[in-house]
Parts: sequence; C-alpha cells; structure tokens
Amino acid sequence: MKLLFDQNLSYRLIQKVIEEFPQSIHIAALHLDTASDFDVWKYAKENGYVIVSKDSDFNELTTYHGFPPHIIWLRTGNSSVEKNGETLLKHAVRIKAIIKANEIGIIEIIG
Repeated sequence: MKLLFDQNLSYRLIQKVIEEFPQSIHIAALHLDTASDFDVWKYAKENGYVIVSKDSDFNELTTYHGFPPHIIWLRTGNSSVEKNGETLLKHAVRIKAIIKANEIGIIEIIG
C-alpha cells in the first residue's frame, strides 16, 4: 500500500512508515506541492496512492467524486513527526483492512 503525504505533513514521515507502507512518498517529491487538491487527488487515483492529510478538503473531493483514492484523515492536531508516525503505525492493520474491504473512502484517525 502506497501512501501519498500531503503538503501539511512532513516528508520525514516517510522514514517512520516505509517498512509498513512501502513506496510511500511526499507530494513535494513528485513536484505536486503547489498543485491543487483536485490535481493531487487525481494523481493519487491514477497511480494507486492513498492520500494522507490533516486537511478536510480531500474528504470533500472523495465525498463528491467517490473513491479511490482512499483518504486517511489524520486528526492529530499540531503533533510531531514521531507522534504522527506512531499513530499511523498503530492503526496500520485497521487502515489496510478498510482499504482492502473497499467499502468506505475516508479513514479518520484521531490521535
């Protein structure tokens, strides 16, 4: 499962989760850091990524356009890279099961 980290999350998160979520990447590495949310959403859909964001805008796109891509809405407040990484890893089994079931498009994680 490939995660695509939104601009509002640190690129350093990749180091924390890469073993559990191989091929994950930050949008800046794809030169999408100035792209619109819709363009990022479309890229994720076309390339099999799950978007990880702290922003509710992707939820609105998925609600309107459907899924994939799936969205992980990380609601951890102003927390550190370590805390966000730990939160994603703590919920990794749940995240994978929800995405595999393909019944809902938005996974809200409150930490």
